[in-house]
Amino acid sequence: MTMKSLSFAVAGLLVAHGVIAQGRPGAEFAINKISRNLIATPQFTYSGAQQHTTNQRERWLEVEVEFAAAPEYTDELTLKYFILFNGKLLTGEVTHVNVAAGRDNRSVMYVSPKTLNRLMGNRPITANSIQNIAVQLVQQGAVKAELSLERGQPQWFAGMPQVGGFVLNKNETPFAPLYWDRYEQIKTPR
Repeated sequence: MTMKSLSFAVAGLLVAHGVIAQGRPGAEFAINKISRNLIATPQFTYSGAQQHTTNQRERWLEVEVEFAAAPEYTDELTLKYFILFNGKLLTGEVTHVNVAAGRDNRSVMYVSPKTLNRLMGNRPITANSIQNIAVQLVQQGAVKAELSLERGQPQWFAGMPQVGGFVLNKNETPFAPLYWDRYEQIKTPR
């Protein structure tokens, strides 16, 4: 069996079992779920320098995406995040490499406590502060799948002013050494 026919067979099985639920029928990729959590900074202990504790009352916004991929392997897949937080549209993207076929692939992005406090004007953060989240799967410049946390019109974020630089990939946060086997590999800058 050739690699191409094997890929088509795997794609057919995934579609038949409903893996590509949030994409177009016969699509190669789909977003299954978007989760949001407010979490504390991880605590690490080490020796050789002074220990500094973090404020455990402050919270990071964690946005996790579960997605499905039909091709046996995808060399590069970019996930674009659009987070409507307290009236501001935060954007960020991460490119994953060596994405294997399956329905349990995951990506994660974070917004720091300092950014959340800034956008809230130092008011308490509530669940209502996170108004909506959308994620797009992009391969070679083409949007392959899209899902919003709050159902609504597609690309609700398209006409809004965007604020970049505040949505961080896992490798840019203190969560970098955690859960290596949970999330897809992030492409390193050259």
